[in-house]
Amino acid sequence: MGQVGTYVPPTDTLVKQKLENWLDMKFGLLMHWGLYSQLGVVESWGLCSEDQDFQSRNGMDYIDYKNHYFNQIKKFNPQQFNPDAWAEVAQKAGMKYVVFTTKHHDGFCMFDTKQTDFKITSGESPFNSNPKANVAKYVFEAFRNKGFMVGAYFSKPDWHCPSYWTPLLATPDRNCNYDTRKYPGRWKEFQNYTFNQIEELTTEYGKLDILWLDGGWVRPDSTINEEVRSWGYNIPKYEQDIDMPRIAAMARENQPGILIVDRTVHGPFEDYRTPEQSVPNSILSYPFETCMTMTSNWGYVPNAEYKSAELLIAMMIDVVSKGGNFLLNVAPTAQGTFENKAILTLYEIGKWMSVNESAIYGSRPWKQFKEGNHVRFTQSKDGKYLYVFALYWPGKSLSLPCITEKKKYKVTMLGSKEKIKTSFSQDGLTLIIPEVLQNAASRPTAYISVFRITLK
Repeated sequence: MGQVGTYVPPTDTLVKQKLENWLDMKFGLLMHWGLYSQLGVVESWGLCSEDQDFQSRNGMDYIDYKNHYFNQIKKFNPQQFNPDAWAEVAQKAGMKYVVFTTKHHDGFCMFDTKQTDFKITSGESPFNSNPKANVAKYVFEAFRNKGFMVGAYFSKPDWHCPSYWTPLLATPDRNCNYDTRKYPGRWKEFQNYTFNQIEELTTEYGKLDILWLDGGWVRPDSTINEEVRSWGYNIPKYEQDIDMPRIAAMARENQPGILIVDRTVHGPFEDYRTPEQSVPNSILSYPFETCMTMTSNWGYVPNAEYKSAELLIAMMIDVVSKGGNFLLNVAPTAQGTFENKAILTLYEIGKWMSVNESAIYGSRPWKQFKEGNHVRFTQSKDGKYLYVFALYWPGKSLSLPCITEKKKYKVTMLGSKEKIKTSFSQDGLTLIIPEVLQNAASRPTAYISVFRITLK
């Protein structure tokens, strides 16, 4: 998705401060978990009648599939659910904030809402007798106890709610399936349903830092622009204004300073932007967060191929060099566990972060984000230090033509006590790498070395 359009910065002092704190954290965890995890299919989308490659119905008749999907409420029973273990793994990975799916588009609630019985605490759910059946509460609590910022993912569209997808009509696509102008009372029911669920989340689940709203097609018609049309899905026939001013006022009364992320709806309720599965091409003038999966899926799918720790670290560096945060999605299994491959990859990222964290946390973009394809930059907020990420080992020297001011620079490699000498020429600053560091075993990390240059 593109990320064009005017960014409207927050004016509330508490929101501005929280946004600054969030920008310092850089690395977060996103978790998609729900009935789709039981089936091992792409989250929710098999319920949608749009012609998409990832519906995963295996040739099943649509009505049969829909019933089959919704009946997973009777089977989803994650007896190994242990949010403290999740939080510990995330902390070891170097993550600083979490966003958890309280409800995806399928409408299944991972919290004890009073608005519907389609929830993890329902009498139909075998998990309802578990002491931690109110899943979102215990996820938020576990991460909060580790010092994380806590965010609630919440889908604005709800494909199970009869005031969004009325059972009286067919459901041709992802949008509300009736004319909201002809049936304003039904749409008002859905507005209130959504408002009431978000009110529950912001009053009954402890301190929340982020309200992360997905489903950008639920939006006022006035916000539908060329960017939205370029996405290629069917533009709604009927306005789907969820009344964000009312929701935002309530959320901030309940949770002063909460960040609100009405994804892709540019305006006063999009405190930061969220490019999905992509990294911007340049430094952006507004706060953003790349949300990226560890595999190719958001929800758990068996035998998925994981991205390597080195690739994920390189992606994070690329994002941070452009001023953004990196939100990495890990999909728990139906049993409530992270796969071993996910855990080992997160631990590997954590080893790298423990050496190089000063170049990531609290950093800001430099005057340029890269030198060629092999170097990325960040700088400390006070401008004292420039951090140079060598995406692959530079050999005996590293040339930085972008540093043109001739003076004596103090240079170190993070995690190493070896002195890094420098030379200067018409081609700029060159770092001279000591002989001992040519041996990979002598370097503080297995890949992507980071040099710190004192600028002032």
